[in-house]
Amino acid sequence: MDDEAPRDLISLADDEGNSVTVNILGRNPRWTAGLDAEIVVKTPFVSGRIDLALYVSRLKGWADALDRLDAGEDAAWMEMSRGPSIFIQLAGERDCPEVVVEDESGSMVTVRVPLIPPDNWIADHRQRLRQVMDYWVPMLSD
Repeated sequence: MDDEAPRDLISLADDEGNSVTVNILGRNPRWTAGLDAEIVVKTPFVSGRIDLALYVSRLKGWADALDRLDAGEDAAWMEMSRGPSIFIQLAGERDCPEVVVEDESGSMVTVRVPLIPPDNWIADHRQRLRQVMDYWVPMLSD
């Protein structure tokens, strides 16, 4: 993959060692409308990763989720689709934001990661999304 290609669509982390990231690995060689990606969860207690297919409508869905979060609402991304889902709860069970990664259709595992993102995290993620869309979407077929 090109060194200039944006790789991090989502990067949420805190000072306690908790993080949830969505990394773009590159174009899917067998499916010209999609990108290979992965969700990576790291905490001092549990770590894991799961493959993820991204395509234009999923990227637009992330933009919608960012809009809801910016309005002060919790958001779900990729809910009710095949594969993993990500839920961001602004006031989680531990009185801080939580990212919930759920893989109902595959492993049936759910991981809840409490973390306090930096103040500008929504603007940062809008910029990440713009970079991903500008770089990758022109390469994808409809």
